[in-house]
Amino acid sequence: EEAVFLRKKITLLRAFSLLIGSMVGSGIFISPKGVLKNSGSVGFSLVVWFACGLLSMFGALSYAELGTRITKSGGHYIYILETLGPLPSFLFLWAEFFAIRPANSAVVSLAFGRYMLEPFFAPCAAPVPAVKLVSLLGYYMVLTLNSWSVTWSARLQTALSIVKLLALALIIVPGMMLLAQGHTENFQDAFNRQSLVLDKLPLAFYAGMFAYSGWFQASFVREELVRPERNIPLAVIVSVVTVIVGYMLTNVSYYTVLGMQDVLASPAVAVSFVQRAFKSLISVVPVLVALSCFGTMNGGIFTFSRTLFVASREGQWPPLFSMIHIRRHTPLPAVMLMFPLVTAMVCIGDIYHLMNFFSFSRWLFIGLATLGLIVHRHRHPELHSPFKVPLFIPVSFTIICLFTVAMSFYSDPVNISIGCAVVLSGFPVYYLVIHRQITFLFFPLSDYITHKLQLLLEVVQQEIKTY
Repeated sequence: EEAVFLRKKITLLRAFSLLIGSMVGSGIFISPKGVLKNSGSVGFSLVVWFACGLLSMFGALSYAELGTRITKSGGHYIYILETLGPLPSFLFLWAEFFAIRPANSAVVSLAFGRYMLEPFFAPCAAPVPAVKLVSLLGYYMVLTLNSWSVTWSARLQTALSIVKLLALALIIVPGMMLLAQGHTENFQDAFNRQSLVLDKLPLAFYAGMFAYSGWFQASFVREELVRPERNIPLAVIVSVVTVIVGYMLTNVSYYTVLGMQDVLASPAVAVSFVQRAFKSLISVVPVLVALSCFGTMNGGIFTFSRTLFVASREGQWPPLFSMIHIRRHTPLPAVMLMFPLVTAMVCIGDIYHLMNFFSFSRWLFIGLATLGLIVHRHRHPELHSPFKVPLFIPVSFTIICLFTVAMSFYSDPVNISIGCAVVLSGFPVYYLVIHRQITFLFFPLSDYITHKLQLLLEVVQQEIKTY
């Protein structure tokens, strides 16, 4: 009865909620331990947190310009495709699907499960099988919602963004009150150089950047944004500044109440904070943190499904995944595709190993995307962009990203080598499937199977061009 395409339903408020909801998730509640462990001291860890925030702002501003220059959805993938070509974009897609996104989703899901169960088992640790079961249930609920409705997914993201800011406020306020009363003993000798190990700093940055990751999410849904040339820069600047301030104050509160050794010893820093600061809310804050993780899962599924949707439309992924449900107007096949890999990683994974595993690939390709902005400016000087950043911002961001990626080989060679191998494994697939177009190796009887799945899922190709 009506045309089937992805509607423009993401307003400025929803874009802001998407970014806040994607950034403020499990990271600020699990990454402080990783940042502190690899930076060596309270003072250096706070420097790392601020540097990660500044670096995220540089990246976010670069992506905001890319989002006004390139009018398609798809985020990192489409920016690399349009600026650097099909091979690096396919390698990103390959690594994103088989390593980056499922590992990222598994980390957030495990944090959700841990915080949901922690109050019921405190002071003991929650059983690992129970954590993984609750993690998967949470992930499947978000998956179902994103398959059902774009509007309700966006509304949930807005509501959970408010919950996230409330959770941060409940940590910040008591910490600031104690600090104002003169409890500064945990900041004595804050910059102790004896425990600083330079080759571990990239891992500290990975943990910090994981907490900030999400500043790029608006670029994944560019075609669904209302007035994207105005709303992308506005949403990016306001949300990143808000998160930087919130994260710095949250970490100061952690150290004021807990101290360095307690943060390192805690499996769930926010729970330990509440146990020490105000026991009356011992069952409330972990639930708020779990809901924050729930919002991050929702944002991740919402945006990555658009990457698969666009990649399929560009001919680098099976055609089924560029189809939309005829009544729900959701990219149903793209939403559902991630669930087997995420399930496997939740079942076998550990949070901190998974974080290092996917961070290498993620920051390599984000660095390449901002390098693509520099290339695109050089190739198309005549192109007018409604939002333009000084050149030193994408140049600085690209150099720092690629340098951190290179340094991480010394910090965690095993997990980084696995991540590198996953990226390189995409070369033969690209040569056979994309370059030589030997499709039967990629998907036997692909046309027949695509047709049957299309009937089963009630999906069709997009009927209106939205870019």
